[in-house]
Amino acid sequence: MSASMTTTGQAETAGLALMLRALKLPGFVEHHEVFAQQAERDGWSCSEYLHQLVELELSSRTQRRIERNRKASQLPADKTLDTLDLKRVPAKVRRQLPGLCDGGFAKRAENVLCFGLPGRGKSHIVCAIGHEMINRGYRVLFIPAYLLVQQLLAAKRDLTLKDDLRKLDLFDAVILDDLGYVQQDRDEMEVLFTFLGQRYERRSVMITSNLVFSQWDRIFKDPMTTAAAIDRVVHHSAILNLEGPSIRKQDAEARNKRSKRKKGKK
Repeated sequence: MSASMTTTGQAETAGLALMLRALKLPGFVEHHEVFAQQAERDGWSCSEYLHQLVELELSSRTQRRIERNRKASQLPADKTLDTLDLKRVPAKVRRQLPGLCDGGFAKRAENVLCFGLPGRGKSHIVCAIGHEMINRGYRVLFIPAYLLVQQLLAAKRDLTLKDDLRKLDLFDAVILDDLGYVQQDRDEMEVLFTFLGQRYERRSVMITSNLVFSQWDRIFKDPMTTAAAIDRVVHHSAILNLEGPSIRKQDAEARNKRSKRKKGKK
């Protein structure tokens, strides 16, 4: 092969890479030469070569989208299905998990309500569901209830509440964590009710709370507003009740026992 032919081939390759970048096809850019060599070795047809590149490009795009959505979700990275100790999850909830993890409830704009005393693993379970949903292409946002209320209250003050609600609408499911700890005045209660009402039968919410429904008047204060809020979140929902001992307390006791045994050996 002459030097001029080599130079021409290199120029064509460089030009192709530039065009592929312009078309925003990073998978093509990275792999087209390797696949071309394999096509030559294995006798692929042009359509087979193109099929392999397109398949890789689509796969890499899906993975990049999942990574973007996971980062945007603000989900705790360690609260996944793999790190969830299913032996500590009540049997009924274990049976509900597979159906929730596939995310179908979000397509139907249904809610997930997770109740239990502190330390029962409520946040871990809804976060694990959220991570699985992201793997399936859904957009999820995790946010403590008090923080969402404060953000919406600031948006109302700045006359941007409609815009903020529209941004939240981009998420298939919003995980509202620790609703029972929100102690609101009337303005805070109103923005929370507005958020729940705006998503009703349109988008999903996933709520964890240490307060059962009969205690939600502590959150919404007004009996009519409390009843209306409960009606909206319960109408289309799956309810997870986490009973039993505190997981955090059990873990702390186990750590203390291990620590004492280590000290006893010294």
